[in-house]
Amino acid sequence: MLEGITRESIGTASAKKLRRDGYLTANIYANGVENIQAAFKRGDFMKAVRRKEELTLGLTVDGKELKVVIQEYQLHPVHGDVVHVDLRVAVPGQVTNYLVPVYTTGTPKGLKNKGVLQIQKKRMKVRGAIEDVPNNFTLDVTALDRDDSILVRDIETPANCRLMDRADVAVVGVIKAK
Repeated sequence: MLEGITRESIGTASAKKLRRDGYLTANIYANGVENIQAAFKRGDFMKAVRRKEELTLGLTVDGKELKVVIQEYQLHPVHGDVVHVDLRVAVPGQVTNYLVPVYTTGTPKGLKNKGVLQIQKKRMKVRGAIEDVPNNFTLDVTALDRDDSILVRDIETPANCRLMDRADVAVVGVIKAK
């Protein structure tokens, strides 16, 4: 369980001071939940995000235990470190949009025919309650030959969930190598 602190003052100067001390600033919010301005140790946050196996991330801020989903993050323009993160509280039963990661398994047979596997969508927008949304989409790409692709409409979603991306958009495909 990741532990964080509540920020007392909200502003640029206090955020810069926290970043200098090795903290990552965060906004925690949801519909019907009071917004929380928090800060986490940058290293601990990154380890927790890489270690998580579910879509949600468990954390504690001032004694409150929350299950959150990473909604958006901001990177430093020069060295690429995460500077700020927006976390959405996963309220059970509340229908909202979530970004679910897409993973591939297998080696496409089109790679032997001078093709290259191209992943167009790394995350897909899914609308549903958090208990119905899958942790990830795992796509088997072994049957893909050159100039074949898997579209959004080819992906099966659980009951009570809906894909919000256009149905004719390619998720992964094998294209001709140059």
